[in-house]
Amino acid sequence: MRSEIVAKAEVLRFLAPSYVDGVLSLPYQFDDCEPLIERIVFPGAPAVLPERAAAFDSAVSLLQTIAGVSYYKALLPPRIDLAPLSAARAALLTDVYVQGLGEFAVANGIDLRGYVAFDGSAPCPAATDLGLARRTLVPIGGGKDSIVTLEALHTRGEPVAATYVGSSDLIAACARQSGAPVLNIGRHIAPGLFELNRRGAYNGHIPVTAINSAILVCAALLYGYDGIAFSNEASASSANLTRDGQPINHQWSKGWDFERAFAQVVRSEVAADLAYYSYLRQLSELAVAQRFAALDRYHAHFSSCNRNFKILGPRPESRWCGECPKCHFVFLALAPFMTKPALLAIFGRNYLDDLALAPAFDALLEWGAHKPFECVGEGRESRAALAALAERADWREDALIQRYRRDIAPYIGRVDIEPLLQPIGEHGIPARVF
Repeated sequence: MRSEIVAKAEVLRFLAPSYVDGVLSLPYQFDDCEPLIERIVFPGAPAVLPERAAAFDSAVSLLQTIAGVSYYKALLPPRIDLAPLSAARAALLTDVYVQGLGEFAVANGIDLRGYVAFDGSAPCPAATDLGLARRTLVPIGGGKDSIVTLEALHTRGEPVAATYVGSSDLIAACARQSGAPVLNIGRHIAPGLFELNRRGAYNGHIPVTAINSAILVCAALLYGYDGIAFSNEASASSANLTRDGQPINHQWSKGWDFERAFAQVVRSEVAADLAYYSYLRQLSELAVAQRFAALDRYHAHFSSCNRNFKILGPRPESRWCGECPKCHFVFLALAPFMTKPALLAIFGRNYLDDLALAPAFDALLEWGAHKPFECVGEGRESRAALAALAERADWREDALIQRYRRDIAPYIGRVDIEPLLQPIGEHGIPARVF
């Protein structure tokens, strides 16, 4: 239950940001309360070059408004005090605050459509080429996807930096394993936000990838990079469910709609020579898993279990909790492309031989349940992976494989894995690395 004090905010204000000695301060204010100040730390960053000052100001504004979703969602004030924006930026932000908070809205029983809007009446500023150096920031999260991107770009001769936001020993280990230069950017959420949560403010899922994308745009301008290559695959665009006509997607800010709109704003309003894209956009989760399976030098270091990356609360003692949808899906996605002993060495046990996990895998299959609110592949990918394993002698006797063959496969038909391993669909990958 939200406290009466917390529920009374009427307006969220975006106060003037500042950048000094590598520290970017982003202040927010509810009504006339004490400002909440978020700080982004760019280690060893130089002063802003004069020829990039206007672009950097535009990037900071974009970051502050996108990161503001973390604060807005706490109290959901009916008014956001912000100067008019370009039509493209206003549309992007409206989607960040509505689509990006879709899962949050479902969890809290609210509907933000029509409640959030940004004024898009300002003229669009014209971005110019900044002469950024040909090199690419590759955000890594400790999991398989970003490692595939990092290795693929390295193979193509693209100068890269393994980049991550926040503090994580696990991500740092993967970064070191890559041998690439490492850039670790600090993000320090205003402590007052956690206090609001403690007092009963709204809380829930936010579009973190959108925030990190905007942080990396600022970083690209400060350090001089002309590319930002995320690792969001095709299935990230698929909704988990539809509620009252609105698709709800846990991974909305990893999807193609966000990528396309964000890239347009960056190229037209920040820097014309800065490319923002996902290198894996045309690939399914299974296709990414197939590529990662061959990168065995990372197998002892990576983890896709999101419980390792929580801001607050306990984390698993090992790299895999074995309980969350992400652990189960990554195990299933890798299984068709690895030997069974190698896979069990990574995860420590065989999830597919545990009948207690049947409901969890049913959700991954979208069999009597919607896709979990996690970064997992589509139901057809899980079905294809299980179908492939059901034909292998080393897997077919495991409890959940037997159950799939007996109780599920007869009703859904065969799902062939091969078509899911081929690139397909739209993308924004620059020709130089495509």
